[in-house]
Amino acid sequence: MVMTDPISDMLTRIRNACQARHSKVSMPSSKLKENIAQLLYDEGYIRGYKVVKDERGHLHLEVYLKYTEEGEPVISNLKRVSKPGLRIYKKAEELPRVRSGLGVAVISTNKGLLSDRAARKENVGGEVLFYIW
Repeated sequence: MVMTDPISDMLTRIRNACQARHSKVSMPSSKLKENIAQLLYDEGYIRGYKVVKDERGHLHLEVYLKYTEEGEPVISNLKRVSKPGLRIYKKAEELPRVRSGLGVAVISTNKGLLSDRAARKENVGGEVLFYIW
């Protein structure tokens, strides 16, 4: 089966695993998904991630979810912004501030995937992939 939006699939798997209080979630791996996982790790939304090979030789990305001491997920919401049918691009000056700076917008730039803060600091714009808070 052909997947038209692998980023949305990744975000949905993470969102569902957080609601079900799973410790980890697995999905097919790609370089973009690995970069997203690295960005989520750098921003403190997940405990970690790793790429594993299954018995058939396919690569899977395992994302280890993070919870507060009260048992609430650190990721309270994920919202896909730019979709395959409608791409959303913003200049560096127009980049959104998610929840007044409490959340993060993930931007695909010519310098790689960056958070909105890092993209403003580098003064680059790009495609707004999703918001997380």
